[in-house]
Amino acid sequence: MARSIPFTQTVQMFALCGLLVGCVATVMEPTPSDTSQTRVVAPFTAGNKTPYEVFGVTYEVMPDSFGHVEIGVASWYGKKFHGRLTSNGEKYDMYGLSAAHKSLPIPSMVKVTNLDNGKSINLRINDRGPFHDNRIIDLSYAAAKAIGFDRQGTAPVVVEALDQLNHPDRYAATEHSQQARFYLQLGAFSELRWADALKQRVTKLFETSDQPIQLKILETEVPNGLLHKVWLGPMATAEQRADIAARLEAANLGKPINVEVD
Repeated sequence: MARSIPFTQTVQMFALCGLLVGCVATVMEPTPSDTSQTRVVAPFTAGNKTPYEVFGVTYEVMPDSFGHVEIGVASWYGKKFHGRLTSNGEKYDMYGLSAAHKSLPIPSMVKVTNLDNGKSINLRINDRGPFHDNRIIDLSYAAAKAIGFDRQGTAPVVVEALDQLNHPDRYAATEHSQQARFYLQLGAFSELRWADALKQRVTKLFETSDQPIQLKILETEVPNGLLHKVWLGPMATAEQRADIAARLEAANLGKPINVEVD
């Protein structure tokens, strides 16, 4: 049987003028305000230019955030940028709860869950970044502290758009339920090559299947380096997850760990 772990519980892009303005904050314990019930009423024009280019790479802003879910690596930013302008012209507050994302509309409310410990937080996107290939979201210092990775540079996360806050009318008009999203952790390796080898074997196993799968290799920082974890998901139901787990075990690909994100 796979062990089940139920979970209950965002280089940053600032406006170009904001790169020239800033100050260094005195380090103190964060006292973040609660934005969990913030309702996004209307989008800003600032920060939503699309397409836009950074370091020679072109990015496009999504037309809206409805239904958006992604799994990947989060980082955070702090003193160096405290007080500088974000992409929508606000001042970045390392002690507030905010995040930067390359393509979600500004503003958008998202739920970010740390896959290492199950802690989650609701955040408002007000900036662009992080512009690293392997990172999907940049959190403020206070947000990283709240979900337990302020003492490390990155963490594996799930980012989910809060449709009921971003698009309340559209959300109310559709059938929906507060369902958990289901994941499998297939393995953790100190060397990336072994994680990549497992990913390739799993991909081959399901290449002719009518069950589409989403595989990611995510990093977890540990005292002596990095763990490269192979994640599969999200899956819509526990039954689908159980079926995939059974196929993996039958193919001698190990016993995956069940993870649920509420």
